[in-house]
Amino acid sequence: MKITIVAGARPNFIKIAPLIHEIIRVKETGADISYRLVHTGQHYNHNLSDIFFKELEIPEPHANLEVGSGTQAEQTAGIMIGFEKELLQHPCDLVVVVGDVNSTMACSIVAKKLNIKVAHVEAGIRSFDLAMPEEINRMVTDAITDYFFTTSAVANQNLLKAGTNEHNIFFVGNIMIDTLRKNESRFKRPQFFDAHGLQEGNYIVMTLHRPSNVDDPVHLKNLLDAIVESIHDYHLVFPIHPRTQKTLDKINFKSDRLILIEPLSYLEFNYMVKNCKAVITDSGGIQEETTVLGIPCITMRSNTERPETVTVGSNVLIGNNIELLRQQLAHVFDGSWKKSSLPELWDGATAPRIVQQFLQLEKSGRL
Repeated sequence: MKITIVAGARPNFIKIAPLIHEIIRVKETGADISYRLVHTGQHYNHNLSDIFFKELEIPEPHANLEVGSGTQAEQTAGIMIGFEKELLQHPCDLVVVVGDVNSTMACSIVAKKLNIKVAHVEAGIRSFDLAMPEEINRMVTDAITDYFFTTSAVANQNLLKAGTNEHNIFFVGNIMIDTLRKNESRFKRPQFFDAHGLQEGNYIVMTLHRPSNVDDPVHLKNLLDAIVESIHDYHLVFPIHPRTQKTLDKINFKSDRLILIEPLSYLEFNYMVKNCKAVITDSGGIQEETTVLGIPCITMRSNTERPETVTVGSNVLIGNNIELLRQQLAHVFDGSWKKSSLPELWDGATAPRIVQQFLQLEKSGRL
């Protein structure tokens, strides 16, 4: 069985690492399985791409489409053109896409038009917010996927409601947690940690990049003011996104408790998360990682495609409401944060379940 695995952006790299490691492991035991890794080049910044391959011990890609940046349409078109050439030159039995980035959707479309089966890892998650490009990518990908590997019972229900054949849905758990658990002992303290006098538990981590939170200078200033006023003498560690930096430059916000840093590597960022007091974010994957690590997570979005992090885990949704942010930070500091637990099958053993299912699909003649 020949499998082509697609990755294009930071969240993808985190998800493909355990999958590749497991394929290599079962192949060494005699299983008839091989893979070809295609990096679309959607993320090309060193901290967003190359360093992840090194840190997560991912073998070098067999091909890099080097698509780079551009508008949604330009990037998607570039990926489709490059991936079509790739599949024509290197046919396979199954294309595996992960997550919800442009590469996920674009490569699914190309594979299906070449009559190649598609497996979607992290299928069925939904925010039901069509203003999010990722939601469109999820919906299109799942509309044409053959085999759906899901993280939760909610994702299963989303697919069933859309008319997906239940025999093609496989509840395997969250593959991001495989990577988190495998590398937890390798988390790396960043150089700036000691330089700023940080200690375990005496700082907050924040990541913000969505337009509703960062594009309005007045709102961003009010948001930062509220946080600094609410975290007592704790530090606010803020890996700054380029979009956020542009707005921050306009307001010239200053505070001796604000630590602005460049984007961190996977091992460094998760060291910061594991040892912080709480996280403020509008990202997706961080909601999952904080739930597994048991860290309070305040998500500045009105919806999430990962509802189990709210219903079971350590996450709360507050939209972009600054007063709610103050209230939730108060819960962090007065010890009244809600109890949380691990969602089902978020156990670090998802990749073996996926690969065994690949082998079963081939054995049953479904590939």
